[in-house]
Amino acid sequence: MSSFILRDIRIFTGETVLENAYVHIVSGKIASLGPITTIPSTTSEKIYSKPNHTLLPGLIDCHVHVGSGASHALPQFLRFGVTTVCEMHSELEHVQARHKQTLLPNTARYKTAGQSATIENGWPIPVITAHDKSPETAADIATWPKLTDHDSVVAYLDWNIREMKPNYIKLMHESGLSMNMPLTKPSLTLQRTIVNEARSRGLLTVAHATSLKDTLEVLEAGVNGLAHTFCDQPPTKEVVDAYRKGNAWCNPTLATLGSLTGEGRELQEKFAHDGRVQHLLGKEDVQHVCECMGFAKEKGKVDFAYQSVRMLREAGIDILCGSDAAGPAIGTAFGLTMHHELSLFVHEIGMSPIEALTSATSKVASRFGFKDIGKIEQGYLADLLLVEGNPIDDIDKTLEIRGVWREGALCDRYEGVFEG
Repeated sequence: MSSFILRDIRIFTGETVLENAYVHIVSGKIASLGPITTIPSTTSEKIYSKPNHTLLPGLIDCHVHVGSGASHALPQFLRFGVTTVCEMHSELEHVQARHKQTLLPNTARYKTAGQSATIENGWPIPVITAHDKSPETAADIATWPKLTDHDSVVAYLDWNIREMKPNYIKLMHESGLSMNMPLTKPSLTLQRTIVNEARSRGLLTVAHATSLKDTLEVLEAGVNGLAHTFCDQPPTKEVVDAYRKGNAWCNPTLATLGSLTGEGRELQEKFAHDGRVQHLLGKEDVQHVCECMGFAKEKGKVDFAYQSVRMLREAGIDILCGSDAAGPAIGTAFGLTMHHELSLFVHEIGMSPIEALTSATSKVASRFGFKDIGKIEQGYLADLLLVEGNPIDDIDKTLEIRGVWREGALCDRYEGVFEG
């Protein structure tokens, strides 16, 4: 199905909405789109008419972890309409495995930070080892960078680039303030060194921080974006100024922070038991989503996170959609948590559905420098999500999935449904 026409549909291009439209896919790319009156008359491809359906660019999850034990992740993301994922930390052997896996049919496209820039006993080592004392995990952690100075940063970046071909670099800046868990974090000097050396190699930098203090510090280091918002206290104007100073963006991971504080359980259970997704999830996934990490239940409040994103949005800071879905991150599920996050953007932050969908498509692509995905536009790859109904009016319609394509190839989960 790499060449075909979808017609009589609504199209969200990643920026605008076209009603009663068509899209023409040829050899896995967008050949043309527009009003149905302009459908090419000389075409031998199959034509599918899908009234009351909306076509979206494939979603881009800008924050995932699909390392050890996550070989099912890329196929599951695709089933949920997430056609591209951005890995934010994994070990060499797992990155190499995912690079190979993404070449196979029925998998999401894979972008990666490779292994993140870590220090001895820094995040997330103490949290992982407190709950997982297996030899396998210890062996993985032993391979992590233990950065200390300029020379170690240069050696780490050269190794990461050579071995893992990263699309960006991930920094960790976590003091444990939001979790009442004192942790060792890198110095601001070290973080600046990582940012500057990454930039000199043409790579963006993305940082983990979950407290206001840590967020302000790592923004001062010059990172391009934050992989979380904070949940330890209400936002201040100072944080808006810090984002503006570096033109940084925020991927807040609100659903995951709800699990971190323990306050998200009710909504997690709602999504886990939604009848529209039961055929896309395993029983273990459902159980996994219905539990909470709870690391920040004493010090953190998810409403502080909501407040921070509302303030950043009102100030014109770019908000990107990403789930932080990971095997060890209970309260999340590969693919499903992106739809949960979109719902929170609309119902808690006050975004319009178009704004939320943009945050998961064209805005992610623009900020990460992905040139051929994130839009339904002539010449772009045909990464597409077809849903029944109108998510422009009701964001929760994104779970009415009727077809998913990566480069024009239909995900096998939808072959029977789509042909019907």
